[in-house]
Amino acid sequence: MRALLVEHAGCTVETLCMKLRITHNAVRQHLSALIAHGYVERAQSRPSGGRPLATFRMTEQGRSLFPRNYGVIATEMFAALRSRLGDEQLDQFMQQMGLSLGQREVPLPATATQEEVVRVLASHLDGLGYEALPVKYRDEWQIEAFNCVFHALASQHKEVCKFDVAYMKAASGRNVHHMECIVRGGQCCRFRVDAAAAKSDGDADS
Repeated sequence: MRALLVEHAGCTVETLCMKLRITHNAVRQHLSALIAHGYVERAQSRPSGGRPLATFRMTEQGRSLFPRNYGVIATEMFAALRSRLGDEQLDQFMQQMGLSLGQREVPLPATATQEEVVRVLASHLDGLGYEALPVKYRDEWQIEAFNCVFHALASQHKEVCKFDVAYMKAASGRNVHHMECIVRGGQCCRFRVDAAAAKSDGDADS
């Protein structure tokens, strides 16, 4: 994967053999497995004076496997925003960002049951990397998320959690309540979603 990462236009089997010092057959076996997982794809063949040489390149899905340390950069950006905006405007900024992203989701009908809403929201959060699940908690359906995507930020700046709540409210049309938080000692981030559709566009509850 690293050998392919630096070859943006694609790499031939022969080149990979030289780079990795393994056999032609071994390279093809690895490529077949990576293609099956969607990490590698065929690129445009290269002329060779004879039979064109097959080339392979990494897909965006493959590139996403490499670490990208967004946390450090995001923390510095957030600190700069806080310095410029102040706490109150930063709260509004995070809510607006969540609202904007949530409004891109397909609207849920007002007739959707609480379970249906919770399942859809959990799926949305899971797609964003939250490792979220719909759960039956006591007498109602709630959402449990086990991977806070803003963990490093949220541990220092509680305003970050405004994003989660605003996003879910915008995506569902229901008021959302943050009942438990991982970075503040909870076992998970737990969210309770009102069964009835929200009647106003006021600020998201927290």
